Amino acid sequence: MSERPRRSWLGRARHSLRVRLVLLFLLLALAMSTAFLTGIGKAFSSGWRDAVSPLVGDYAERLAAEIGSPPDLARAQAIAARLPVTVRVQGPGVNWASGPLPRPRSLRRGGGPDHAIVSRTTADGHRIDFALDPRPTDGDPRRFVWLTLAGLLGLTALAYALVHRMLRPMRDIGDGARRFGAGQFETPIPVRHARHPDELSELALTVNQMAADIRQMLDAKRGLLLAMSHELRSPLTRARLHAELLPEDATTLPARTALLRDLGLMRELISDLLESERLASPHAALQREPTDLAALAREVIASLAAAQPAAARITVRVADDLPAPVPLDASRVRLLLRNLLDNALRHSPPDGPVPELRLEPSAGGGVVIDVRDHGSGVPPEQLPHLAQAFYRPDAARQRSTGGVGLGLYLVRLVAQAHGGSFALRNADPGLAVRVELPRAA
Repeated sequence: MSERPRRSWLGRARHSLRVRLVLLFLLLALAMSTAFLTGIGKAFSSGWRDAVSPLVGDYAERLAAEIGSPPDLARAQAIAARLPVTVRVQGPGVNWASGPLPRPRSLRRGGGPDHAIVSRTTADGHRIDFALDPRPTDGDPRRFVWLTLAGLLGLTALAYALVHRMLRPMRDIGDGARRFGAGQFETPIPVRHARHPDELSELALTVNQMAADIRQMLDAKRGLLLAMSHELRSPLTRARLHAELLPEDATTLPARTALLRDLGLMRELISDLLESERLASPHAALQREPTDLAALAREVIASLAAAQPAAARITVRVADDLPAPVPLDASRVRLLLRNLLDNALRHSPPDGPVPELRLEPSAGGGVVIDVRDHGSGVPPEQLPHLAQAFYRPDAARQRSTGGVGLGLYLVRLVAQAHGGSFALRNADPGLAVRVELPRAA
């Protein structure tokens, strides 16, 4: 991973996710405070007029006495200038108003008694009207409260959308980590700010580099296994040839038989290693051909019976409507059946029921292979790990109790290479393995 150029503290601050989140929250707090204070202020400025309107009637007597009779126009103008009221004088001698009076309350929406205008009549027949100054903010104060709440909710939604957009790379990193954990390294995590990366972009770049390093190590491991397996085949073949040339007399026959058996196990192990690496490749190719699955299963059982006589007693149940033939890779399916049945035989009690093999049609026109033994099963927490390479419930790794842990791993790879599924379950007693192989398109 190439080292990125150093940036000044100002450049780092401009493209820092922490700085942007802090600024966003500060702006949100400022906007919400402004909206709250403005809305509540308007609500109070609108509501106080209704609260003080009844008091104007008590004060109107003093104001009318101050204006006098006949009305003194200068005093009326001074009152209108000093107080937030509108004064109107109508009569035989004076007709004057400091401004427009509000409409009567009965004409407004809401109705109710009219306290907006208070009138007094002087001794000389003039009528003096007093009213609080109408302002643009007059209205129902509850409306401003609801508008304030709506504004606060709108600001909160806007802040959520912005934070959601800022943190979108976290979902990309999570999706990428799950892909890499499943061994899918082809699609890297998208980096949204490659030129000016923030903290999340730098994290995405680091995780992408980590995935590239892991993929390189896995490729190197796979190449090493393939090279070692290929190199071991030649000396193993020569050793088997030399063992077969040993004389078959009473003294050497037991050692010759044991040596040939061990060499055969080594050959199977190397073949399994090679096949597992081929099937684990994303470009694994299948050689499909019409295959009679029932006949193939009986052929595998016969080959196992040559080394394990108990295999001859395996119960085979074939559904009457099993499709035959089915387009499958016969060599890979043979490997799948051999590993399933060998695993079932190894874990079946010597004096108990023999393993069962069921062949049934699947819903999509394919086949279902179900193998069950009658052993002790495995703890439920170990079921998800049984099909991993080299995993075994016990650490002894003796051939009689499970080999090196490649059998079920190969079964899963063969099923996935055919586009099928693989499932394990405890059958109480024993372990059941279900493989579904769909019909090829």
